[in-house]
Amino acid sequence: MKKIGFLSFGHWSNHPAYKTQTGGDTLLQSIDLAVAAEQLGLDGAYFRVHHFARQLASPFPLLSAIGAKTNKIEIGTGVIDMRYENPMYMVEDAGAADLISGGRLQLGISRGSPEQVIDGWRHFGYEPADGETDADMGRRHALDFLNKLSGEGFAEPNPYPMFPNPPGLLRLEPHSEGLRERIWWGAASNATAVWAAEQGMNLQSSTLKYDESGKPFHIQQAEQIRLYKEAWKKAGHTREPRISVSRSIFALVNDQDKYYFGQQAGSADKIGNIEADKRAIFGKSYAAEPDQLIKELAQDEAIQEADTLLLTIPNTLGVDYNVHVLSSILEHVAPGLGWR
Repeated sequence: MKKIGFLSFGHWSNHPAYKTQTGGDTLLQSIDLAVAAEQLGLDGAYFRVHHFARQLASPFPLLSAIGAKTNKIEIGTGVIDMRYENPMYMVEDAGAADLISGGRLQLGISRGSPEQVIDGWRHFGYEPADGETDADMGRRHALDFLNKLSGEGFAEPNPYPMFPNPPGLLRLEPHSEGLRERIWWGAASNATAVWAAEQGMNLQSSTLKYDESGKPFHIQQAEQIRLYKEAWKKAGHTREPRISVSRSIFALVNDQDKYYFGQQAGSADKIGNIEADKRAIFGKSYAAEPDQLIKELAQDEAIQEADTLLLTIPNTLGVDYNVHVLSSILEHVAPGLGWR
């Protein structure tokens, strides 16, 4: 394992036990946590994107703010639902945020998961083309985004512009060199993992995937990653791809940890449906004393196949407790898994 980051779902609610009771609380605490995570030596700060929910949504203001307040930590998403996105405007937003951070963005994108409202992307002004599904539309938006990130000119310049133009066709600005290679695809199936490899995207695999074999979650996920690697090699890409997996992992080092997460010790994979016709398998949580955690995680095949581990965090418990959660993993568990 080369890198460890955190993944925040960015929840808030007017609940007496929550440290994040408003959207402002969550945004500001997300910045503070990323700054603290960098000071701890964590490699990445990643954030979920959900619309029509009391969770983080449009990510680029947050990513830009974190980029301006940090120096080393990778800043990313897991994932942006491309059904809702204008690829052109997203290229501009992403380019600006990446330049502000000095080239540290790691953007996870996907065709999206079930949302809070029916066909929410319609409210954003998007409709699948004739013969398309909404998933097809999301992948089409993604490919358009990737194409424009290349920096190649495509727009005919005005012969009487307000400001002088460079020669040739114009591209979207600001352009951030290298960002195209830091785009990840969140894949829930083996087929979409292969597709992501063919498109030259890195791979994000979450705490759930479609149940395609009935095997334990970590084995199915490891098989998905191996298929991705094979497809990447077959596609002839010259750089090494990156692969992340997400896990809920809690080191029980004090009574507060045991109170919050002790009941998750010995948990098991779960089967459910995230869509009406899609059976999914949800990976178990890990909660134990550090020595036991190291033993359990060493047997997780998907963690062994990936280069990046994203730790899902309970953001509603506040910055201080989440710093404790992350520092406990870095101090007591990560070295035993080969991190650094």
